[in-house]
Amino acid sequence: MTYTHDTFLSPFTWRYGSDEMRHIWSEANKRRTWRQIWVALAQAQRQAGLVSAEQVADLQTRVDDVDIDRAHEIEAEIHHDLMAEVRTFAEQCPVGGGIIHLGATSMDVEDNAEVLRIRQSLDLLLARLAELLGTFAGKIEAEAEHVCMAFTHIQPAEPTTIGYRLAMYAQDLLTDYVDLQHIRAELRGKGFKGAVGTSASYAELLAGTDLTPAAMEAHIMQSLELEPFLIATQTYTRRQDWAVLSALAGMGATIYKLAFDLRLLQSPPFGEWAEPFGKHQVGSSAMPFKRNPINAENIDSLARYLAELPRTAWDNAAHNLLERTLDDSANRRVILPEAFLAAEEVLRRAQRIVAGLRIDEAAIQRNLGIYGTFAATERVLMAAVRAGGDRQVLHEVIRQHSLNAWDALRQNQPNPLVDALCAATELTALLPVEEIRTLMQAESYVGDAPERAYKLAEQIRITLE
Repeated sequence: MTYTHDTFLSPFTWRYGSDEMRHIWSEANKRRTWRQIWVALAQAQRQAGLVSAEQVADLQTRVDDVDIDRAHEIEAEIHHDLMAEVRTFAEQCPVGGGIIHLGATSMDVEDNAEVLRIRQSLDLLLARLAELLGTFAGKIEAEAEHVCMAFTHIQPAEPTTIGYRLAMYAQDLLTDYVDLQHIRAELRGKGFKGAVGTSASYAELLAGTDLTPAAMEAHIMQSLELEPFLIATQTYTRRQDWAVLSALAGMGATIYKLAFDLRLLQSPPFGEWAEPFGKHQVGSSAMPFKRNPINAENIDSLARYLAELPRTAWDNAAHNLLERTLDDSANRRVILPEAFLAAEEVLRRAQRIVAGLRIDEAAIQRNLGIYGTFAATERVLMAAVRAGGDRQVLHEVIRQHSLNAWDALRQNQPNPLVDALCAATELTALLPVEEIRTLMQAESYVGDAPERAYKLAEQIRITLE
């Protein structure tokens, strides 16, 4: 089969994800992995005296000689992709071809191969995630003390620091990293247990030899460096797929929030952050002035899709009736590779954004100047109460002056709040005017945010060591 741009191609074929990830989920890599498993099976059966050394050697020499065109020719006739590969491999191996797949069922090969590819994919993702976390750590440290406005309910709240906001995303991402490491460490293959998981075919095959089915399985799985599940039916439990995809979707949620927040902060009313924008990049076909956050929007689009895939994996696990049904087969060909490709593309674009994050100091100072004084009123309130004032009375005084100040801003007038509070007798009776002005400087009202941001960056670096 050949494919051109005259037929449907998935965007994951070329647009999203890396060539490395596409290779892992390629048809050629899948079939090479099948062949490696068949060689491992033959090597174990060689120990039992069922297979000769010459037969094993013959198979080993042709592991990489995948011939997909020939396999597809055979599959068109027999309608079974794994058996078509068995016959293709056997045609290439005149000495060993007759013992390929001896005693095995299809899922003894396919399921173990699938877990090996999941493991390879997780290794690639974890490397990219570590790179992103390292970039985050550097940005957090650089911006830990850079004061800006924080927003709750998408309304101006109190000051924070850019480093502390970045640490919010990085903390969740560090949790994702640890979760994915755990998922990777706990991956299990089906092992070699036959048609319904009882190893009956292998017990029959190995009868009269010195090798038990359990010992044969252990030998094969050790050569694959993959632990098997103790209990498996015709397949490994599909709950494992759901756990893997849920972890990927969790990471997607973390990066989705980062991207969505950037989209808000890049809009002119905020104007504080922007993703990198190339010198020759076009933001809009109709509006030449536009600088749309295309990477952030792409992240949110792909992460939204990624979030839907665990649902299908859940159905596969829950509906895998009795010892197995085949109604998961077709969708697993789609959801497993696309989940990893989507997750990888989200990571790659997040790395691009964080590494090249543009911070507009003028916009930050503008927003602090407009909104920071409102947040600083809390400091004035607490200081006045400590000086002996009535909290409820003072709260109402500050509230009234704040509302008047909001009205002034809506009419494009300068913010009168600082002067108004300095003239309020209820406050000046308790605090000197100079102290009120000092307390109204919002830039110093960030608590221990810088220290905790630095600490999170340190935790990231320790985890990545």
